[in-house]
Amino acid sequence: MNNIGTSPTNFIYQIIKNDLTSGKYVSIRTRFPPEPNGYLHIGHAKSICLNFGIAQMYHGKCNLRIDDTNPLKENIKYVDSIKHDVQWLGFHWSGVVHYSSDYFNQLYDYAIELINKGLAYVDQLSPDEIRRYRGTLTCPGKNSPYRSRSIEDNVTLFSKMRHGKFSEGQACLRAKIDMASPFMVMRDPVLYRIKFAEHHQTGTQWCIYPMYDFAHCIVDALEGITHSLCTLEFQDNRQLYDWILDNITINVHPQQYEFSRLNLKYTVISKRKLNLLVKHSIVESWDDPRMPTISGLRRRGYTAASIREFCSRIGVTKQHNNVDISVLEACIREELNENALRAMAVINPVRAVIVSLPIGYEKIIDMLNHPNKPEMGMRQVMFSREIYIDFNDFLEAGHSQYKRLVLGKEVRLRHAYIIKAESIEKDEIGNVKTIFCSHDPNTLNQHPIDGRKIKGVIHWVSVSHNMEAEFRLYDRLFKEANPTAEEKFFSTINPQSLVIKQGFVEEGVVEVLASKANTSFQFEREGYFCADNYCYNSSRLVFNRTVSLRDTQGIKKVDI
Repeated sequence: MNNIGTSPTNFIYQIIKNDLTSGKYVSIRTRFPPEPNGYLHIGHAKSICLNFGIAQMYHGKCNLRIDDTNPLKENIKYVDSIKHDVQWLGFHWSGVVHYSSDYFNQLYDYAIELINKGLAYVDQLSPDEIRRYRGTLTCPGKNSPYRSRSIEDNVTLFSKMRHGKFSEGQACLRAKIDMASPFMVMRDPVLYRIKFAEHHQTGTQWCIYPMYDFAHCIVDALEGITHSLCTLEFQDNRQLYDWILDNITINVHPQQYEFSRLNLKYTVISKRKLNLLVKHSIVESWDDPRMPTISGLRRRGYTAASIREFCSRIGVTKQHNNVDISVLEACIREELNENALRAMAVINPVRAVIVSLPIGYEKIIDMLNHPNKPEMGMRQVMFSREIYIDFNDFLEAGHSQYKRLVLGKEVRLRHAYIIKAESIEKDEIGNVKTIFCSHDPNTLNQHPIDGRKIKGVIHWVSVSHNMEAEFRLYDRLFKEANPTAEEKFFSTINPQSLVIKQGFVEEGVVEVLASKANTSFQFEREGYFCADNYCYNSSRLVFNRTVSLRDTQGIKKVDI
């Protein structure tokens, strides 16, 4: 699969190419600046591929910078997960991991510079009052009564903020710009606020923390970033980005460029809403395989290459779009079709006894690990007189479209014999308990000698040679394509997003997993699965379904 950047055509690549060609820059430096307040999701993967891909393409550098300016929502576990996800996706940052907190002293000094230039002031309006004073999109704001304080008073008050002399919400530092600006972000934005919280990097050294809009542009400049790439919701913030850099003593002025964020149908790409799913136990954790987080996708069996291919396919534009999740599913399906080992697993088992074989009959059958790739080797699977087949592969009375086992008719067992259902045994409530069959002894991986056509092929697992396994059948988390409206957010949860089945798998799968725990399998006729990396051990197998064999969302399903 292609990595993003192999044949760049998007507008950002063109801007960078022109900047290098014109001599504006000799080398390129980008950055990926996530907040450590949750796990990275597929939208972040798009940004990772873009920023690191640019650095790779143009032999530049890309910083990983942790935007840790809000200690109330941050956690070191999120920092660790961010680093792991970036590396897992196949990228490497330049030098050490950077933190916005590395620059807290310099940011404080730049705030003092703005105060001394009469461009910032300490405001003691409450947060609610600040919102009311800001006005609306159609009504200009009005000045705070504290806006006209002297520079000396503001320096003194900001120092008091720094040393914990105000309580949270009692004071903040604001830029002095224009309360009538058509850009809301320019109506005296808050630059610093008070938070008495221990920081994962600086401990209790600080009780005031810079806002993202103040810190981000300055740190970009301090790190020598040439192209600061962000999503379209920060387009208006570019006004403030430039204003801050134009009004402080700094020699570098990066340029901000915006691109459309990723919106993915049948899921949500919002850390706040993803956190709600975890908080309300809709999912078990941030890395639940139903989550669009990078760790959730990894646990579900998605590969780094498939995610990079997805990011390449959707491209980078300024157009708002809503990508169908089937595009992501197609990327992993195509990769696993090429690379996944084949095996047989029975997810809804029912016992079948081939009564025409002698009691105790067993036979080793050699099978290809991939039907189109003999270089992937062979495996040996034990066939026996008693087998499990899938409950959905049998009907007492079939119909013209049903090409599996029917009472009184024949079907082929994958890589084995043609069998015929002769009779059945039911339990006390009428469910089929055992299917008694005969077999054609001349059809072991052979066509019938009389030339008759057998239309159906079903899979099986030996009753005496198997491993018990739990199969977690994951589906889309939401029933609706756009579950973004707050009022219907929880009501659109798909109750069938996880279905758990208990069944059996070829016993040789355990040996494969022991040597290569992250191996993916195509369980024939069932889908692509991977061993759950939290649950795998030789005595308890749990498989997560990565994706079905084909996209069936548009096909009406019929229960049989």
